[in-house]
Amino acid sequence: MIHANRRSLLLGAAALAFALPAGSALAVDVTALHEPSAIGEMALGSDTAKVTIVEYASASCPHCAAFHNEVFEPLKKEYIDTGKVRFLFREFPHNEAGFAAFMIARCAPKDKYFPLVDVFFKTQKDWMQSPKDGLFKIAQQAGFTQQSFDECLKNETVAKGILDVRGKAETFGVEGIPAFFVNGERYDGENTFEAFKQKLDPLLG
Repeated sequence: MIHANRRSLLLGAAALAFALPAGSALAVDVTALHEPSAIGEMALGSDTAKVTIVEYASASCPHCAAFHNEVFEPLKKEYIDTGKVRFLFREFPHNEAGFAAFMIARCAPKDKYFPLVDVFFKTQKDWMQSPKDGLFKIAQQAGFTQQSFDECLKNETVAKGILDVRGKAETFGVEGIPAFFVNGERYDGENTFEAFKQKLDPLLG
């Protein structure tokens, strides 16, 4: 399903661990971290929010799905939708299925990006049983035809853009997913709403 050249770039990525131990993150340049990638930033919340959360995730990662299905909605309701937090979602595909899912999301109109990502996480166990067929069924809901779906998966510009996002993440010390940065500082707490709340509230004063 994924072009051979892109497949070689992802070789070995599927074996990544899904969490880094506390204290393992490198110090990062906040300005560089928050700089939009060439393919464009996927953001939610106010541009002037006091706190910025950056998440690196893969659409096919079960730990990433658990965060989005159990923690993200209350986080969004209390902090993002209220303008307190800006949320930047960054692609870090760890296998071909996750890579293809993100390509579909990027090929879709921008206003369908987050709805598609939401569906990918909520139905991950279903579409991962047969990724190509499963992703096509989801893509159809966003207006894709078989032709536009196939053309998207061959789009080298989109593929390079996603790989560039992932490559830049590695310069910030990202090795496992989901990975979070809060105002440029690597977040090593538990991926629960309560743990994020304990981190965010002091920053928000």
